[in-house]
Amino acid sequence: MTKTGGELLAEQLIAEGVRTIFGVPGIQLDYALDGLAQNRESVDFISARHEQGAAYMADGYARVADRPGVCMVVPGPGLLNAAAALSTAYATNSPVVCIAGQIPSPTIGRGLGMLHEIPGQSDLLRSLTKWNGIATSPEEIPGLVREAFTRVSSGRPRPVGIEIPPDVLQAKTTAGVAPPEGDLTDEIDEDSVGRAVELLAAAERPVIVAGGGVRDAASGAALQALAERLGAPVITSRNGKGAISDRHPLALSRLAGADVLADADVVLAVGTRFITMTGQPVVRPGRRRLIAINADPADVSAPREFDVAVIADARVALEAIASSLPDGRREAPELDGHRKRERDALSVIAPQVEWLRAIRGAMPDDGVFVEELTQVGYAARLAFPVYEPGTYVTPGYQGTLGYGFPTGLGAAVGAEGRQVVSINGDGGFGWALQELSTAAKYAIGLVTVVFRNDAFGNVQRIQTETFGRNIGVELKNPDFVALAGEFGVAGERVTTPEALGAAIRNARGTDAPVLIEVPFGDVPSPWKLLAEPSIG
Repeated sequence: MTKTGGELLAEQLIAEGVRTIFGVPGIQLDYALDGLAQNRESVDFISARHEQGAAYMADGYARVADRPGVCMVVPGPGLLNAAAALSTAYATNSPVVCIAGQIPSPTIGRGLGMLHEIPGQSDLLRSLTKWNGIATSPEEIPGLVREAFTRVSSGRPRPVGIEIPPDVLQAKTTAGVAPPEGDLTDEIDEDSVGRAVELLAAAERPVIVAGGGVRDAASGAALQALAERLGAPVITSRNGKGAISDRHPLALSRLAGADVLADADVVLAVGTRFITMTGQPVVRPGRRRLIAINADPADVSAPREFDVAVIADARVALEAIASSLPDGRREAPELDGHRKRERDALSVIAPQVEWLRAIRGAMPDDGVFVEELTQVGYAARLAFPVYEPGTYVTPGYQGTLGYGFPTGLGAAVGAEGRQVVSINGDGGFGWALQELSTAAKYAIGLVTVVFRNDAFGNVQRIQTETFGRNIGVELKNPDFVALAGEFGVAGERVTTPEALGAAIRNARGTDAPVLIEVPFGDVPSPWKLLAEPSIG
């Protein structure tokens, strides 16, 4: 029995466990979309209004669904539109599979001016992914897809890319689906584990720094168990928020944990780049000993100087170290004084903290919070408590303005009923507000909060403080509540934190999307607090 390359692609994606694909249809993808159309009962295709939105949705889905997110875009401008989202997924270790179309096989690299042709598309995709490949025949599609999902699910999670020309999607083949290869072996160097155990067992003031590599529940449980054995405070980075519950007596934010980190004699850095915003190590060895656990050897190289580096999955390494430590638990240090100093420091951004307190109080513990590059979003990095792994979504070091709303839509699809709240400034929301159409069409129950001050507020502040004048920062906005209504999305305007909390609480348990507009005036700058070392 013969089938097209597009039909075989759909069957292989289903065999990989794919349930949802985010994309934008186009002529080079016709046979791929037809393959999906024949399998509607097994896989959903969510059509976005922009390729950037589709790729961001795949990223948001991957962050919370415990499986890779998949996007599908046409070549050339379609892939270029998706590039910002892929760069964000790359920065945040998000397992996204990008399926990109190509121009016809015989014309690749010839510069003939084919529809959607750009020079070196494969090189472009390679720069945004940890691996990419191209199918030159329909028979290669199953193995290529199998390889992509193996790569995206092993080692450091980052996007992968697949390119398939339209003639390959249209061609007929008798090839079948490639079978799964089974679980990958978790390898670990016992010698490095032994040296890490030796240092930790002798430590008097051990501290753990947890980054985005400790994102899933299993790794979080292993982290907590080791911290309790050692009596070690756990300082979480922006990407690592949720690695340990902020209610845990050993949990500290990087603001509250600054003095603890400075006084540590042994620091265990888990799943973190361990680099400040200036490109220097968070701490240098000096009188302290430094241990790294990381799946990527690049993240333990210069300018960092670790005494021991364990190259392994976070969960595997944490469990191996814990099982080798001497029996018994150490007494945990008293940390309330550090938390009080944090609360005192946060008083300078009290307006933002009030809004965040209202949002957190209205959301369940397992609700997903998607921050943005807005004044409340900046403050959230320090002032928004997180209680479960994978429930705080950030653009990481990429800092991609406008990522929040479409990423929140994908997160809401992947969360499967858990509440997802996306906060946005009016500037960033403008990047993807057309995806209100997608939210309404597919009944994606995202709560979208838009803080409105009719300006690129942070840029405006920096320009004014630096130069005494500003340019290009004022915005002409629509009535966001009315705009949402035009798309069929329920909208509401609130003016107090209490009203915002009530609106979020009222939106629980519904599949209907909701937009909440919040008029927002000038607030104190959070940047002095955020200038503390980044430990992404």
